Amino acid sequence: MGVTDKIWGALTSMIKLEDKVHRQSDAMKLQQQKIEDLTSRVIRLEAQLELLTAAAMIKKLKGD
Repeated sequence: MGVTDKIWGALTSMIKLEDKVHRQSDAMKLQQQKIEDLTSRVIRLEAQLELLTAAAMIKKLKGD
Protein backbone atom coordinates (compact mmCIF):
# COMPACT_ATOMS: atom_id res chain seq x y z
CA MET A 1 0.00 0.00 0.00
CA GLY A 2 2.89 2.35 0.65
CA VAL A 3 4.07 2.46 -2.97
CA THR A 4 0.51 2.96 -4.25
CA ASP A 5 -0.01 5.81 -1.80
CA LYS A 6 3.23 7.47 -2.90
CA ILE A 7 2.30 7.15 -6.58
CA TRP A 8 -1.21 8.48 -5.89
CA GLY A 9 0.25 11.37 -3.90
CA ALA A 10 2.67 12.20 -6.69
CA LEU A 11 -0.12 12.13 -9.27
CA THR A 12 -2.39 14.37 -7.22
CA SER A 13 0.51 16.77 -6.62
CA MET A 14 1.17 16.94 -10.36
CA ILE A 15 -2.50 17.61 -11.08
CA LYS A 16 -2.59 20.36 -8.46
CA LEU A 17 0.62 21.85 -9.84
CA GLU A 18 -0.75 21.79 -13.39
CA ASP A 19 -3.91 23.55 -12.21
CA LYS A 20 -1.84 26.24 -10.49
CA VAL A 21 0.24 26.74 -13.64
CA HIS A 22 -2.92 27.14 -15.73
CA ARG A 23 -4.37 29.65 -13.28
CA GLN A 24 -1.10 31.62 -13.25
CA SER A 25 -1.05 31.58 -17.03
CA ASP A 26 -4.60 32.93 -17.20
CA ALA A 27 -3.78 35.62 -14.63
CA MET A 28 -0.67 36.59 -16.59
CA LYS A 29 -2.68 36.89 -19.81
CA LEU A 30 -5.19 39.13 -18.04
CA GLN A 31 -2.39 41.30 -16.63
CA GLN A 32 -0.78 41.57 -20.08
CA GLN A 33 -4.10 42.74 -21.55
CA LYS A 34 -4.44 45.35 -18.82
CA ILE A 35 -0.90 46.57 -19.49
CA GLU A 36 -1.61 46.84 -23.22
CA ASP A 37 -4.82 48.77 -22.53
CA LEU A 38 -2.97 51.18 -20.23
CA THR A 39 -0.22 51.61 -22.80
CA SER A 40 -2.81 52.56 -25.40
CA ARG A 41 -4.33 55.09 -23.02
CA VAL A 42 -0.94 56.66 -22.30
CA ILE A 43 -0.20 56.94 -26.02
CA ARG A 44 -3.53 58.71 -26.58
CA LEU A 45 -2.84 61.06 -23.67
CA GLU A 46 0.62 61.86 -25.01
CA ALA A 47 -0.83 62.65 -28.42
CA GLN A 48 -3.45 64.94 -26.90
CA LEU A 49 -0.82 66.68 -24.80
CA GLU A 50 1.37 67.26 -27.84
CA LEU A 51 -1.57 68.67 -29.80
CA LEU A 52 -2.59 70.96 -26.96
CA THR A 53 0.99 72.11 -26.43
CA ALA A 54 1.37 72.87 -30.14
CA ALA A 55 -1.96 74.72 -30.17
CA ALA A 56 -0.91 76.78 -27.15
CA MET A 57 2.39 77.68 -28.81
CA ILE A 58 0.60 78.75 -32.00
CA LYS A 59 -1.89 80.79 -30.01
CA LYS A 60 0.95 82.42 -28.09
CA LEU A 61 2.82 83.28 -31.30
CA LYS A 62 -0.30 84.75 -32.91
CA GLY A 63 -1.00 86.81 -29.82
CA ASP A 64 2.38 88.50 -29.86
